[in-house]
Amino acid sequence: MSIAGLDDDLLYEKKGKLAYMTFNRPSEMNSITPKMLEDLDRIADDFNNDNELLVLIVTGTGEQSFCAGADLKKTITKLTEDAEQGGRFMKDPSKRFFHGVFKPIIAAVNGFCLAGGTEILQGMDIRIAAEHARFGLPEVHWGIIPGGGSHVRLPRQIPYCHAMDILLTGRQITAEEAVHFGLINKVVPADQVMAECEKYAKMICANGPLAVQAAKEAAISTYNMGWSEAFSTEAVIAERIFKTADAVEGPKAFAEKREPVYHGK
Repeated sequence: MSIAGLDDDLLYEKKGKLAYMTFNRPSEMNSITPKMLEDLDRIADDFNNDNELLVLIVTGTGEQSFCAGADLKKTITKLTEDAEQGGRFMKDPSKRFFHGVFKPIIAAVNGFCLAGGTEILQGMDIRIAAEHARFGLPEVHWGIIPGGGSHVRLPRQIPYCHAMDILLTGRQITAEEAVHFGLINKVVPADQVMAECEKYAKMICANGPLAVQAAKEAAISTYNMGWSEAFSTEAVIAERIFKTADAVEGPKAFAEKREPVYHGK
């Protein structure tokens, strides 16, 4: 089951508790069109609001590219020709990739992950890459800067000096460098990327779904708070989870030496 009106350039599929989103323009390095930007938001909303779905895995078609960013001819040109409209788009926090989605998102990086691809990556939680994958924010080469959240997210996700290396040089970094920088979790052979992502997804799906989403919510919501406010916010989220039926089922199942049966309530 998918969403009505989606183009074939961005595929969306549901399989049990998992959803899969695939950039599907292999002849164009899976670059993003304006329509794909709209569809990406629709997919994020659908995934976030479908109670049956627990984890989203994102990848690209083919072996060459995950996502090479915005299509320079169709998307970047449109933004530079109408800078005011582009500015309004970029000023809207809800337009940052996967902003406000507290369900886990896993990246299966099967090739080039550049520009907007690296920006989308920063909206994901677990990131697995093929050995030949490459990452980078080359926008400065084109006389522009990445406007999808990288100046905010990247220095918070990895050490400042590595973030500035990526932002200021515009160079491509290897998958091994990306692991060293802390941008991705691990590198595996290309034919094992999806299986590794699904292994992580399976582990996540075995946990209490409300607890998993609350853990992500707490980590993101408290990131830039002072200690006192952060601890207080965490306590409010934790209290909410302790009041659920799942919070009763988990310890009970452990005591009874059986697998828990969670209902997301």
